[in-house]
Amino acid sequence: QVQLVESGGGLVQAGGSLRLSCAASGRTFNRYAMAWFRQVPGKEREFVAAIRWGSGSTYYTDSVKGRFTISRDNAKNTMYLQMNSLKPEDTAVYYCALGQGLFFAVDTQQYDYWGQGTQVTVSS
Repeated sequence: QVQLVESGGGLVQAGGSLRLSCAASGRTFNRYAMAWFRQVPGKEREFVAAIRWGSGSTYYTDSVKGRFTISRDNAKNTMYLQMNSLKPEDTAVYYCALGQGLFFAVDTQQYDYWGQGTQVTVSS
């Protein structure tokens, strides 16, 4: 059974940094892409970044390019999201998700497993 557990959220001032972690278990992930999404109350869950577990290739939404970096550690079965130059508009609950294959997808319907989420709050 696939389990995804996020950690690393918190409160940070604008311009600061946080690193989120997603510990994954229950499957060999080399044939899948995994992603980070975020959601604020009253809005749809929004794609942030994705990574192909085997190759390490990545894809980002435009609003985080140059500020966020997605990566993974195969030995630890853990995915990361390094977030730098944080802005108040980055405030959200961040979720990690396991895709249905190797393709990058921005639609939540293309992801079968989700973590419980971790809150990121950026103060101005």
